[in-house]
Amino acid sequence: MRKIALLFILVCSYIAGFNQHYITRNGVARFYSKTDLEDIAAENKQLLAIIDPSGRSIAASILMKGFLFNKALMQEHFNENYVESDKYPKAVFEGVYTDPVDAGKNGTYKLSVNGKLTIHGVTREISLPAILEVIDGVLKGKAEFQITPEDYKINIPSLVRDKISKKVDVFISFECKKQ
Repeated sequence: MRKIALLFILVCSYIAGFNQHYITRNGVARFYSKTDLEDIAAENKQLLAIIDPSGRSIAASILMKGFLFNKALMQEHFNENYVESDKYPKAVFEGVYTDPVDAGKNGTYKLSVNGKLTIHGVTREISLPAILEVIDGVLKGKAEFQITPEDYKINIPSLVRDKISKKVDVFISFECKKQ
């Protein structure tokens, strides 16, 4: 976990020295699990995202305890039993996208993003489609993808396994401004 904290300190320090990076601290992450027995949805409006258009790179971090559920018991189980938020407080993504983005020109870019996603102390390579829209110097990003909790060693007890889908839909959106 110290490596992750150090990484973000370095990234933020790097950003402070250059004006070609775009950042937000209030991006949104949502996830949704649908089964015949129960639907589970949560939202977190504290996503930190940093984009470097010249390097075609992106980094994001989110506090797991920031996910809010409709039912308090779901939120408690999520933090204490599944993602163990006290032990693994953040999810982190670091990656690069394939095609260039001209941050000075309005337009919509369909991108493929490749990188490493760390959840629950497990890091895995992922590739996902994303859309980055440039509107008057603001970079608006969106991505939709799926994760498998089992891939991140998130153990679902057999008692509730049928209430949580094997793959969870994840939705990310943010607006980054030049810093």
